[in-house]
Amino acid sequence: MKGMELYRSWRLGSWFAALVLAAVAATGGGAEAETDRPIALVGGMLLDGYEAAPVHNAVVVIAGNTIIASGPAHDTAVPANAYVIDTRGKTVLPGLIDMHAHMELIGHGDYKEYYDYLGGIENLEQSRQIAAKQLLRAGVTTAVDLGSTFGLLETRDRIAAGAIPGPRVIASGPWISRLPVGIVPSEMQFVIKSPREAAARTRELIDRGVDVIKAWEGLTQEDYNAIVREAHARGVKVHAHLYDPAKVELALNAGVDVLQHMGSAKNPPYSKELIARIAHKGVPVIQTIAHRIWVYPATVAFPARLEDPLLREDLPPGLYDEFQRSFRLFHRRDYFRQVEREIRLSRVAARQFIEADAVIGVGTDGGSPMNFHFDAMWREMSALVDSGMTPIQVVSAATKTNAEILGSMQILGGQRQLGTIEPGMLADLIIVDGDPLFDINVLGYVDLVIKDGVPWYTKDKATDTLRAIGRQF
Repeated sequence: MKGMELYRSWRLGSWFAALVLAAVAATGGGAEAETDRPIALVGGMLLDGYEAAPVHNAVVVIAGNTIIASGPAHDTAVPANAYVIDTRGKTVLPGLIDMHAHMELIGHGDYKEYYDYLGGIENLEQSRQIAAKQLLRAGVTTAVDLGSTFGLLETRDRIAAGAIPGPRVIASGPWISRLPVGIVPSEMQFVIKSPREAAARTRELIDRGVDVIKAWEGLTQEDYNAIVREAHARGVKVHAHLYDPAKVELALNAGVDVLQHMGSAKNPPYSKELIARIAHKGVPVIQTIAHRIWVYPATVAFPARLEDPLLREDLPPGLYDEFQRSFRLFHRRDYFRQVEREIRLSRVAARQFIEADAVIGVGTDGGSPMNFHFDAMWREMSALVDSGMTPIQVVSAATKTNAEILGSMQILGGQRQLGTIEPGMLADLIIVDGDPLFDINVLGYVDLVIKDGVPWYTKDKATDTLRAIGRQF
C-alpha cells in the first residue's frame, strides 16, 4: 500500500485505519508503514478556536485524521517518530468554515451572461472543481453550499473520496421558493405553489442526498412551517435567505435554524424588537456583509485585483478572457445597482447583531460577482472586524461557532468534530504567515492547509516533509 493511500485511509475512521495498518504489518509492509507516523506542528502561535488567549510556542500533534494533543511546547510532547512541521513565526488555527458559498459560481460579473457562456448545467463541473480548489487553498476546510444543481452532490462525493482537492462540502442543492429566478438555471430552484408541494420538495431533496435545506424568497407562513416540519423530521436543518423583516418573522415562527444574509444592508436597519428576539432565541445569523459592500469599494480602489494571478492560474484561457470582459464598467452591472445605498446602510445594519451579541457565524456568498473563493473568506472576516467584532471573536465565529451551527449532522459523524484544535477533533487546521490578532487580513496569507490530517501545499511551499506526507494543489 502506497504511503498516501494508507494515510488517507484514516478518513474512514481510526478504527478502520488500525485494521489497515495491522494488515500491512501482517503482510510485511515494512518501511511503507512509516506513513503511520504522527505529524507535529511545532513552534508557532496557536489559536484553538475559542475566544481565549493564544498559546505561544505551541505544539499540535496529529495522528491519522485526528488531533491527539495540543498545547504549549513545555507541556506537550512531540513524538520521537513524528514528521515535524516548523511553524515558528506563524499562526496555527482551525480550518475555516464558510457558511454560505456557491461553488457553481466563481466570481463572473453577471449571472445570466455567465450561465449563457457555459451553455448548460452539464458544463458546471469545471467551475465546481475550480471553486473547490480555491476554497481549500484559501484555508476553507468546510463549506456550506447554499444553492446549486444536483451536480454539486457528485462533486461533494468526489472531494470526500479524495479524487479532487476541496473542502468538506455541506450541500443544499436547489432552493425552495415561490418566485422563479430567471438569471439562474431552472435546475437550481424548486418553485412551489402550495405548502403541500413545499413539503414534498423538501422530502425529495433529502431523499436525493442534500445535507441542508435552503428556503428562498416568496414563501408563506404555511410554506415555512411545512419545510421546517419535514426537514426536522429527518434531522436536517433549514437555512432561510432573508432580508425583509416581515419574512424574517415568518421564518422565526416556523423554527428555521439559520438566518442567511440578514445585516448585509439590503434594507434599512431592523427594529430593536426583532434583533432582540433573534438574539434571545439564539438563532444564528450569517450576515454575508462583504460580498457587495466591502468587495465593491475594494475593487474601485484596486481594480488590479480583477487580474489576480490566481485567476489566470485557475481559469482556462477562454474563461479567463470572458471574466475580464464581464468586469468592464462593473459599476453599471445590475448586481451593484444599489451598492452606494447599501454601503451607507451598512454603517448600522452590519453592526446591529454584533451589538446585540447575537449568535453570529461567518459566510461569504462566495462566487458572486467579483467575490472570488480564493479571497472571500478573509474579506468577510475583515469586514466583521471593521463592523465591531474583535479579531479573536471573528476567528472563533468562523471556526468554533460555525461548527456549532452545523451541529451533529450525519455527514459529520453525528457529533461536533470541527472548529477547535483540541484532542479528539478532526485534524482540520491552517497555518498563516503572521498574527491575525494584530491584523485579521493576515488570513489572506495561508501557508499550509491540513484537512482530515492530510497536508495540502502549493508548489512554492513544498518541502521534503510535505512531499512525503502531503498533496500539492
